Amino acid sequence: MSDIEHIMRMAPVIPVLVIDDIHDARPIAEALVAGGLKVLEVTLRTPVALDVIRRMNLVPGAIVGAGTVTSKKQLEEAVSAGAEFIVSPGLTESVAGAAARAGVPFLPGVSDAGDIMRGLELGLSHFKFFPAAASGGIPALKALAAPFYKCKFCPTGGIGPDNAADWLALDPVLCVGGSWVVPKGADTETIRKLAAEAKGLAA
Repeated sequence: MSDIEHIMRMAPVIPVLVIDDIHDARPIAEALVAGGLKVLEVTLRTPVALDVIRRMNLVPGAIVGAGTVTSKKQLEEAVSAGAEFIVSPGLTESVAGAAARAGVPFLPGVSDAGDIMRGLELGLSHFKFFPAAASGGIPALKALAAPFYKCKFCPTGGIGPDNAADWLALDPVLCVGGSWVVPKGADTETIRKLAAEAKGLAA
């Protein structure tokens, strides 16, 4: 099993986190881990994202990665901040090469057969299907998974508590990504409960 597959199998849902206030970092991570979601994707969409990664890394049990990584420079900065895995919205040879050189587990975004073929040529077989709903949803992923039967996926984008189980029922889907477990302004007890419900989707 590859390192990225091991990470993908740790929980059915990877929280996709957009955090604006550095002081929220540790309490949110603690609530998610307490609820059973240990793999956390901190998106590089805010000025404090790298500091958020550093703070979340202090939480016992948390496996903190960086998302929305779109360049070699961002990848290097995220790894320096302690990111244990990298998620990208798309797939480029530059970012894939940087991930390989850094020896960091990498989950690039794909949305069609050409993307997947480029990934396979780069030695990759685990992908983020993104944006999942806008790219055709479950029928599209089923169609893509047939010829690329050795590939595994983490659908992200348009996935929530109402449809996550449908995605997780697909054989090539190891986990899904979603932001619903950390609603904007939610308190830590609410986050913990939502995380526990999301963890239960694996049952």
